[in-house]
Amino acid sequence: MSVDTQRLQSLKARVESAKTQKVQAETRMVSLREQRDQVVTELKALNLTPETLEAEIARLDGEQTRLAAEVETLLQGA
Repeated sequence: MSVDTQRLQSLKARVESAKTQKVQAETRMVSLREQRDQVVTELKALNLTPETLEAEIARLDGEQTRLAAEVETLLQGA
């Protein structure tokens, strides 16, 4: 087998590998888009958006801290 033939076979194999990787990446992208859409739908059901989610998490963290402190205070008085 000549050097040119080996080189062409190697290039062909690399092209086929790149095609396979491209299909895998496209499939993954479709899957991730579907997951994103599902999360956005779930957020809408909770009256949230991706933009307001961090603020809502911070608000809930603060509420949890406040309620834990309130429980501790009530238990100290009991």
